[in-house]
Amino acid sequence: MILAAGRGERMRPLSDKLPKPLLPVSGKPLIVWHLEKLAAAGFSDVVINLNHLGDQIIGLLGDGYAWGLRLHYSSESPDALEAAGGIRKALGLLGQNPFLVINGDIWCDWNFSSAKHLLVAGDQAHLILFANPTHNPEGDFVLKEGRVLAVGGTKFTFTGIGIYHPTLFTDLECGAKAKLAPLLYKAIRENKVSGELHIGIWDDVGTPELVQSVNSSDRNSI
Repeated sequence: MILAAGRGERMRPLSDKLPKPLLPVSGKPLIVWHLEKLAAAGFSDVVINLNHLGDQIIGLLGDGYAWGLRLHYSSESPDALEAAGGIRKALGLLGQNPFLVINGDIWCDWNFSSAKHLLVAGDQAHLILFANPTHNPEGDFVLKEGRVLAVGGTKFTFTGIGIYHPTLFTDLECGAKAKLAPLLYKAIRENKVSGELHIGIWDDVGTPELVQSVNSSDRNSI
């Protein structure tokens, strides 16, 4: 699942007339980079949640045939449901098995093909973490021996890439707004979250300045 329903307040004014996932990064819309990587990694079905200017996303991507994918859209109206709420609403499209979720406003070279083998029995989430960037110096989660903790060590930044079991979301009311962090902290307290530190490329592409930074770099692929 690619999270693409956000209004993109931090991205204004660029996101006023164009949904954030369609902003061009190194020559193509950001969401297209994700689709190409997912197809190359062997994925066949991708769910995309929509709200702000979502018709533009459908108009560009269609059914996904151009990338060898089957795209399924989960519309959120009148307002976007936040990350957890959006995932909860899309559970009917995602099925009963663990699934990969990617924030639509990141740029990363993490290997998507490894996602299928990372969530072990009994866990509800596996998070991909990264060394803290300047805009998030305090980090988000502690990583110790492959387990994610809330406190007790050096914190790293959550990349916005996670593998989740549907049971992490089933207690939420379908169609209600819900943030992801409270669910993760609950699962962490129950020792149901694993993780890994990504050594490679990752950028938050959530503001015009960050888009410009990525576009001005020498990166032309992920």
